[in-house]
Amino acid sequence: MSDESYPGNPMAEGLEAGDLDLDWTEARSPKPRAASGRARSVAIFLNRGLYRASRRWYLVFFGLTGLWVITPWLAPVFMKLGWSGLAGAIYAAYSFQCHQLPQRSFFLFGPEFMLSLDQIRMAWRDTLDPLILRQFVGSAELGYKLAWSDRMVSAYTSIPLAGLLWWPLRRRLRPLPLWAFALLALPMAIDAGSHFVSDLVGIDQGFRYANHWLATLTGNAFPQTFYAGNALGSFNSWMRLITGVLFGAGLAWFALPYLEAEFSSLARQIEAKFARAGVRL
Repeated sequence: MSDESYPGNPMAEGLEAGDLDLDWTEARSPKPRAASGRARSVAIFLNRGLYRASRRWYLVFFGLTGLWVITPWLAPVFMKLGWSGLAGAIYAAYSFQCHQLPQRSFFLFGPEFMLSLDQIRMAWRDTLDPLILRQFVGSAELGYKLAWSDRMVSAYTSIPLAGLLWWPLRRRLRPLPLWAFALLALPMAIDAGSHFVSDLVGIDQGFRYANHWLATLTGNAFPQTFYAGNALGSFNSWMRLITGVLFGAGLAWFALPYLEAEFSSLARQIEAKFARAGVRL
C-alpha cells in the first residue's frame, strides 16, 4: 500500500500524535523534517504489519501450536538418525513442561509403543528416583521416547486440533463459559493429583499403580492388565489420554473466541487510525 500524500491528506498538513501512535507534528518536535518523515514511515509500516497479523492471527496460532506439538516427536527421530545433540536440545527444552518419566511416555523405533517400569529398570538402571528415571531417553533396542509424556501429548495436541474444529463453526458456537472449562479441566486435575499423591510413596508404588480400588468397584470385570500399570490400553493410560483431551479441547473452546474478538477489535482500531489520518491501509 502507498503512503504518499494526496489532496486532502492530513498527513501533508501535519498528523496528530494519537493517529498512528507517534508524534509527527513538527511544530512540537525539534527533530529535523527528515527524521520526522522516517518516524512517520516506520509507524505506518508497523501498524500495517500489526493489522495484517491481527487479520490472520489464526495462521500464526495454528503454526506456532502445530510446531509446539510436533517438535516432541522429532526428538526420537533425531536420536534414530544419530543427531543426539538436536534431540538433547529438544528433551531439555520440554523438560520444563513435563516430568518426562519414560514409563509414561510413548516410544518410537522400538518393539513396543510404551515400556513398563520393570523393563526400563532392567535395561538401564534399577532405580525408582524420578530425577534419574526421567534421564532415560531410550536405546537402539527399546526405541526412543518422545520429549513429553502421554498426558502432555493428548492435552496439548488437542488444543490446535480442537481449534481446527472450532474455526469453521466459530460464528455458531458461543464461547465456553469459565465454569464449563473448569468442569472439563477437573478430571485431569483429579487424575494428575491422585497420581501425585500415589507417587509420594514411590514411583508406581502407590494406589494408582495397581488400582485395587477400581478392581473392587468393577468386580474384576476386566483383565488384570487393565487395572495395573501404565501400558497403552490400561486404565491409567486411558485416563491420561481422555482427561488430556477434555482439558485441551476445553481450553481451545474457552480461549479462542476471546482471541478472535481481541484481534478483530485491534484490526478495527487500526482501520480507524488510518481513516482519520487519511492514509491508505
